[in-house]
Amino acid sequence: MNTKRLGFYLLLFLWGVSACTSAPRPVTPVGTPTVAATASTVTLAADVRPEEVHAVYQQGGVTVIDVRELDEYQSGHIPGAVLLPLGELPKRLNEVPRDSAVILVCRSGNRSKQAYDYLRTQGFINVHNMLGGMQAWIAAGYETEP
Repeated sequence: MNTKRLGFYLLLFLWGVSACTSAPRPVTPVGTPTVAATASTVTLAADVRPEEVHAVYQQGGVTVIDVRELDEYQSGHIPGAVLLPLGELPKRLNEVPRDSAVILVCRSGNRSKQAYDYLRTQGFINVHNMLGGMQAWIAAGYETEP
């Protein structure tokens, strides 16, 4: 067997061995919230439905950031949600936690999706967009506060 072919097979073998020895990743069905060993480690899909948000919100370990304007926020928001209007996000990035799950919410899901996209470009990993926004949250009958 020539040395090129032997080298190719050796490289292929080593690649296969290294692929088999890496730790397996847990498989979570899309949209299924799970709470890992600590409350601050929440695994969610990029886009989450209000019922998923409500479930992990009840368990703690998540930060809800409302990206609407002040008057919208004052008209009713998820209890404990932090107001951080979309237009202020670039200059207030230091207020977005990096060590816990962040759920972004707005009126309908459009501005929170923009916030999600922006935060991802800024290196945030554990951020999530609530589909349907506050309209869907209220329609589902979940609590709000003024």
